[in-house]
Amino acid sequence: MDGVHDLGGMHNFGPVQLEADEPVFHADWERRALAIVLAAGTHGRWSIDRSRFIRESLPPTTYLNSSYYEIWVRALPPLLRESGLLAADDQDGEPEPPLAKDWVTTRAGLESGSPYDRAVDSPAAFAVGERVRTLVMHPPGHTRLPRYARGKVGQVVAVRGAHVFPDRNALPKPLADGRAEWLYTVRFSGPELFREHGDPTASVTIDAFEPYLRASS
Repeated sequence: MDGVHDLGGMHNFGPVQLEADEPVFHADWERRALAIVLAAGTHGRWSIDRSRFIRESLPPTTYLNSSYYEIWVRALPPLLRESGLLAADDQDGEPEPPLAKDWVTTRAGLESGSPYDRAVDSPAAFAVGERVRTLVMHPPGHTRLPRYARGKVGQVVAVRGAHVFPDRNALPKPLADGRAEWLYTVRFSGPELFREHGDPTASVTIDAFEPYLRASS
C-alpha cells in the first residue's frame, strides 16, 4: 500500500533527531498503551501483518500528527471491530466477549513469541552474489517492499530462509494466508537508489521476499 507511512526516501521531513539516553517510554500512558495492544493481540484475532496494515490505513493527517504509540492506540478500535471483539457502529447489541486470559497465560504467550520462519518444499530461486531487480508495484494492501527500493537493481548478500509472506498474511480473515516465501537480504548502492543524489560510497540493504524480485543481468 502506498501511503504516508512509507517515509523512506521522502523529502522535507528534516533530519532525524537522535535523543541521547532515550527512555523506552516517554510517558506512563505509552507503557499502558503497549500493554493493552499486546494483551488484545493475545486472543489471536489478527496477525502482526494485519495490525500493521490497519495502522498504515489511518488518515494521512492523523498518522503524521500522531506519535508512535498514538498510532498503535488509534488503530486498536478498528482491529477490535473487525475481529468481533468490539461492536461495530451500526451493530445492535454487544459482541460476545472472549474468554479472559490471566497474566500467567498472557505472559507465557508473549515470551514464546510468534516465529514466522517456515519449512518449504521449493528451493530458493536466488543465491548469494546474484543480481536481482525489485518489482515496480503499487499493491492496495500491506507490503514490506518500500517505494524507494522498487524497480532497482541490487545484489543478494544473504539467504534468510522462508518466512510467512506479510503481503498475504495482512489480509482480513478468512482471506489471510500464512504461506511462506523465501527471504533475501539485498544490497543496493546509493546512486542506484537515489541517482545523482546518492552517495557512491554508501549502500543500503533491505530484506526482500522472493515475490518482489526478478533476476537481473
